[in-house]
Amino acid sequence: MKKADLRNKYKQLRQKLTTNQIDNLSLNIANQILNLPIWDFKFYHIFLTIETQKEIQTEFILNILLGKDKNVVISKSNFKTNTLSNFLLTDTTTIALNSYNIPEPIDAIPIQDTIIDVVFIPLLAFDKKGNRVGYGKGFYDNFLSNCKPNTVKIGLSFFEAEAEIKDAYEGDIALDYCVTPDKVYKF
Repeated sequence: MKKADLRNKYKQLRQKLTTNQIDNLSLNIANQILNLPIWDFKFYHIFLTIETQKEIQTEFILNILLGKDKNVVISKSNFKTNTLSNFLLTDTTTIALNSYNIPEPIDAIPIQDTIIDVVFIPLLAFDKKGNRVGYGKGFYDNFLSNCKPNTVKIGLSFFEAEAEIKDAYEGDIALDYCVTPDKVYKF
């Protein structure tokens, strides 16, 4: 399928999920992440859940990261440039919803993209080659292109892989892993 078709399909599938289902599936994803070989790194970037989009509840992963005493990095979106600015999450970081209902830091310590070791990536769909479909604005492709080449890229999905994303192109940055409630895909 093409990206636009996959985007529509998975937005509809997500909208059918109840809050209870989202929580249960998200917990299963967090438990799967514990089995990944990623725990020797220092800086972990994670997206904060956009609840209106019925995204994966990342609070479970956040609790794991904090429990393992990792440095957690979160983003602020710039919709004029389709870029992310990254900030260290601390006990004093204030979070507020922007005009798109995205939770973002208000006042936090800026972090350079080049020191981030692991990135958890929101997506709508992915294929068996590690290609992914997001919301279509290129925020994560822009961000990941600024990270170091060996940054570990981990997609999170409620749903299993599609066979192929027909219109994936060279500018798309592929995943190293994608974690679903039942399986870890390694690319």
